Amino acid sequence: MIPEVSGIIWGKMEPTVPHRPTGVREQVVILDFGGQYTQLIARRVRECQVFCEILPYDTPLPAIRARQPKGIILSGGPASVYEPNAPRVDPELFLMGIPVLGICYGLQLMAYLLGGEVQPAEEREYGRTLLTVVHSEPLFDQLDYHLTCWMSHGDHVQTPPPGFVILAETENTPVAATGDLQRNLFGVQFHPEVSHTVFGMHLLRNFLYTVCGCQPLWTTRNFIDETIEAIRQRVGDAHVLCAVSGGIDSCTVAGLVQRAIGEQLTCIFVDHGLLRKGEAEQVRELFTQHFPSRLIFVDARERFLNRLQGVVDPEQKRRLIGEEFVRVFEEHADEIGDCQYLAQGTLYPDVIESGTRLAAKIKTHHNVGGLPEWMRMELIEPLRYLFKDEVRAVAQELGLPPSIVWRQPFPGPGLAVRVLGEITGEKLEQVREADAILNEELERTGWARRVWQAFAVLPDVRSVGVMGDQRTYQHPIVLRVVHSEDAMTAEPAELPWDLLLRIANRIVNEVNGVNRVLYDLSSKPPATIEWE
Repeated sequence: MIPEVSGIIWGKMEPTVPHRPTGVREQVVILDFGGQYTQLIARRVRECQVFCEILPYDTPLPAIRARQPKGIILSGGPASVYEPNAPRVDPELFLMGIPVLGICYGLQLMAYLLGGEVQPAEEREYGRTLLTVVHSEPLFDQLDYHLTCWMSHGDHVQTPPPGFVILAETENTPVAATGDLQRNLFGVQFHPEVSHTVFGMHLLRNFLYTVCGCQPLWTTRNFIDETIEAIRQRVGDAHVLCAVSGGIDSCTVAGLVQRAIGEQLTCIFVDHGLLRKGEAEQVRELFTQHFPSRLIFVDARERFLNRLQGVVDPEQKRRLIGEEFVRVFEEHADEIGDCQYLAQGTLYPDVIESGTRLAAKIKTHHNVGGLPEWMRMELIEPLRYLFKDEVRAVAQELGLPPSIVWRQPFPGPGLAVRVLGEITGEKLEQVREADAILNEELERTGWARRVWQAFAVLPDVRSVGVMGDQRTYQHPIVLRVVHSEDAMTAEPAELPWDLLLRIANRIVNEVNGVNRVLYDLSSKPPATIEWE
């Protein structure tokens, strides 16, 4: 789902059906059938500067009508439309007079419900595929007739419904794109939202601007203005406690809330003993220089480490850390007076990986699934449905310094999810020192700004080595350096070999208890960026 009131979610539970933000005059609704690219569709629509909401596929038609959408997009999904329990929409959706674009499963469902023929493909298509356009308007207007698209399907539309014409085909897919030009119902078998479909943004703009009549009104500036006003109206004269870590997400939230309510904001930084080397001091200095709000600095290292003693399960680590954070926040909220709200930098990848009704849980983020039921403060989460690159755009528009805008992502549970198994002071120091060496070398060689994230992991294993002619039985360090745009997918960075060797040599020589260094070459998926 996309945010209620410019991305602000009020309360502790995930919302059911959000509403269009005040001031947004037009929008597009995306109905989610559980496809892996649904959130990417939303990103692409917003890149076209059109506001959109992701809603469950079974959202009632009156709730869709209430939004007065300029268009509807049906996402992909893993099911087959002819299966008995396949997710479906009410066929009345196609009689509402609202333009519809079905993508992959969305095309197949529309064709199936309107009288077309959908069947298993004799030859499935996955990956880059040559597309031939047979009717250009309106989706393929001003595009070549031979294009490369990205396919990922086992079923296909064999025959389009009555009133539909074929717009494009491939060697194995007779209906790669189709449309009813009178009713403005369109469908494509390929995925225009992925970067491998190089013309995909052009096709989406044709649908949004030409077919739906949308205008590029959803901008970073509009988001900021609407969010600030919504915070101001909701909070009134009350006070807000904002959890800050020094990262871009929490600092961007602090910047938005500061502009909305000024002195009613108090920020809090908690040193939970799971930070990177020198981070607590850096954050205090950074905040003092760039934020006028009051900052409460809490040294809670002992209480967090005591709470995590003996804990090895990563999900339990996250839950315990989330609970302890809230305990600290509420203790200090009592000191402020009339502090009813907690602001935090939750992003959309946090929500998705923590699990929703249509998305499996990958890992519980401490600021989502890790929050306790007994929490009494209401949440303000302005960035809950933004991706990291969108947050960077907001931060830059707010005028935050480059040291914040380009700060590497760092998980709220900190090094607790980079030390596998039980957490001890010795292990934390090992991974902290190795992490510092890695990032020092990346900074020195100019690689720090070229990668999304770089960190060290301490696995819960030991291996035999030899140092000074003596046998050792010590820990390895795993280095994880990745490229990404939004943390939903990632690729390992191809660091120069001499740089990797220098980093490995320094870690073995300078970090006590480490005799081996490994480099993680896994992409996301199938791995996640963090190890826990």
